[in-house]
Amino acid sequence: MLITDTHTHLYSEAFDEDRDSVIKKGIAQGIERFFIPAIDSSYTAAMLSLEKEFPENVFLMMGLHPTHVKDNYLEELAHVEAMLQQRAFCAIGEIGIDLYWDKTYLKQQQDAFKKQIALARQYSLPIVIHCRDSFDEIFEVLEDEKDSKVYGIFHCFTGSLEQAKRAIDLNMKLGIGGVVTFKNGKIDTILNKISPEHIVLETDAPYLSPVPYRGKRNEPVYIMEVLNKLSDIYQLPVEEIARITTENSTKVFGI
Repeated sequence: MLITDTHTHLYSEAFDEDRDSVIKKGIAQGIERFFIPAIDSSYTAAMLSLEKEFPENVFLMMGLHPTHVKDNYLEELAHVEAMLQQRAFCAIGEIGIDLYWDKTYLKQQQDAFKKQIALARQYSLPIVIHCRDSFDEIFEVLEDEKDSKVYGIFHCFTGSLEQAKRAIDLNMKLGIGGVVTFKNGKIDTILNKISPEHIVLETDAPYLSPVPYRGKRNEPVYIMEVLNKLSDIYQLPVEEIARITTENSTKVFGI
């Protein structure tokens, strides 16, 4: 059984003590594909090091995370563009708008989002969207930018059925992770109305650990809890969910 984690921060400091063993434990469970989103330039070296250590399993994205859009965001975007010119990446991500922590930089976040969508077009890459307290703002940009060349994944999708259908209409797969196991996560109540052809698996490790690991560091092997929950929702074998979601990830990333 081949399992794909489409969103995991394995270069995070949270794994500095046991990164190698954590990843190898995941690979032993069949989690053989790890798609790695960027945050900002301060993490680029760690991402490249991770890829060097696990070249068959790790696939890197490049982008500027919306919570790291600050006064120097144009410098950070210049770094993103420079890296795209130097080597291949699998996606532009994670990008988007986050209004949960701070609304101060909304205009800069919107500008950074649009500029990175333009880079995705230029390099024929998918986008991986971070959306928190910002569905209206995200959809406004996506509607403006809508065309066949803009596609990707709505990371950690937690919206309504209407918002899910809208995202799918905008060429997005829905990233489903630990939230689907939460008692009040709500996403589990709408997924049975959405074909599994539209979803991909993710952990967002070290964040958003599924039940029964909430409050602990998330790690690759915990994706099995997400798989088991989706198996219950869709009444399909775990192996079939793994196959469908891996095929969906390949359609997005081309890998």
